[in-house]
Amino acid sequence: MKTIKISAALALSAALGLSACNDPAQLAVNTDPQKNTKQGAIAGGIIGAGLGAISGASNKTTAVLGGAAAGAILGGAIGASLDQQAAELRQQLASEGITVTNTGDRLVVSLPQDITFATDSFTVRDNLRPDLARLSQHLNKYPKSTVQVIGHTDSDGDAAYNQQLSERRAAAVAAELEQNGVSVYRIVTIGRGEEQPIASNLTEEGKARNRRVEIVIIPQK
Repeated sequence: MKTIKISAALALSAALGLSACNDPAQLAVNTDPQKNTKQGAIAGGIIGAGLGAISGASNKTTAVLGGAAAGAILGGAIGASLDQQAAELRQQLASEGITVTNTGDRLVVSLPQDITFATDSFTVRDNLRPDLARLSQHLNKYPKSTVQVIGHTDSDGDAAYNQQLSERRAAAVAAELEQNGVSVYRIVTIGRGEEQPIASNLTEEGKARNRRVEIVIIPQK
């Protein structure tokens, strides 16, 4: 019994470690088109095995194997769906600078500030609205997901002001999605201010990368 519990803990720790490696800011170029499907199956299998091990089933071996198989199927299906969704979004979104990152368990659509807002503004630019409409259509096509809209700034200026600006910009993008039919109950808006840079704030190029709004699409499991 003790060995099984230890194995479950190790399995869950390994799964969390695998998920942590999918931080969008640390991702390498994905050269394998099925990489995220495979990662999803592996992570699902690990978690399923761990949950089977700590379940109340009388036959722990059967529970572990059954949990691993079920988890692998579910994780692989989610990974394959995200691969497909990422490919569709990359074809549909026309504005230069928009990126779509598949982390293996979610999609991150990053909208650079320069194409989303004017300086010191939280009004969405007119030329971005067609892309947000296409993104909304995509979200409505795949309704079984939650959507986080996260605003980020660089470190210039007052931190409290940057926090408020990031919140307002996230809310403005979320409002565009809602106006295009995405259910308000799926959307969560978050302002991160200058807390989560993806590049150095010591260079103009780095600051430009940090000024962004991210739309994070998380499948419901």
